[in-house]
Amino acid sequence: MVSENDDESQNYAEALKRYRKAADEGDTDAQVHLGTMYAYGRGVPQNYAEALKWYRKAADEGDTDAQIHLGTMYAFGHGVPKDYAEAVKWYRLAADEDDADAQRILGGIYENGQGVLQDDGEAVKWYRLAADQGDADAQFVLGNMYSNGQGVPQNYAEAVKWYREAADQGKADAQCALGSMYSHGRGVPQDDAEAVNWYREAAGQEDARAQFALGSSYENGQGVPHDDSEAVKWYRLASDQWLADATVHLVTMYDNGRSVPQNYAEAMKRYRDAADRGQLT
Repeated sequence: MVSENDDESQNYAEALKRYRKAADEGDTDAQVHLGTMYAYGRGVPQNYAEALKWYRKAADEGDTDAQIHLGTMYAFGHGVPKDYAEAVKWYRLAADEDDADAQRILGGIYENGQGVLQDDGEAVKWYRLAADQGDADAQFVLGNMYSNGQGVPQNYAEAVKWYREAADQGKADAQCALGSMYSHGRGVPQDDAEAVNWYREAAGQEDARAQFALGSSYENGQGVPHDDSEAVKWYRLASDQWLADATVHLVTMYDNGRSVPQNYAEAMKRYRDAADRGQLT
């Protein structure tokens, strides 16, 4: 009987043979695939040097995927000494070819000052280029930049615009952020019911901050009828992901026996677990 592992090994062996033949003939897609197999040890022993070899061949031919992979190898020091300046070189080559992933990565590099002088304005430039291509992660970060006045004048309406772009693509962080904007009336009319709608979207994707916000909405009757049992449900889900704020609220509800039997042992267990993880100060 052939097991799934046998099938997988056979598939990798066939892929390796096919990719190597095409890679030796100069096919850059095959070179990238071959590099990735070596980088992650898929069907072959992990070998960063071999991965670098194939990524570099494709990158030198202008393949943007290979350039990003090569930049990442230098950024994390996989098979080469960690070198952010060299990483930036390869990311920039891909970004200049309008690769949205590279543009977003380059934005993060400028925001954090890795291999370049820290420059929020330059970060915004690259995030915007990626966001304009529909990159949801870049749209969310650009929303944060406008919300916080980081690299651009603070502009809540512009922040809402970018959060919504990302939220409509299903990005949970952006959905939670958009809920917060409605909750506080920043860039949009204050609307607790709309805030809850967005919190619920993100909470359904197990976003802990959204679960906590939804619990708070039920506890305080904001945008939904007051319901302590629903509050406990959402606080518990967020606490299970080690969100300290949710744990504190849940402990209080256990202490007071609100919609749960009063349970000091459970309260102390939750509190101690959070403290042990350094979540409580």
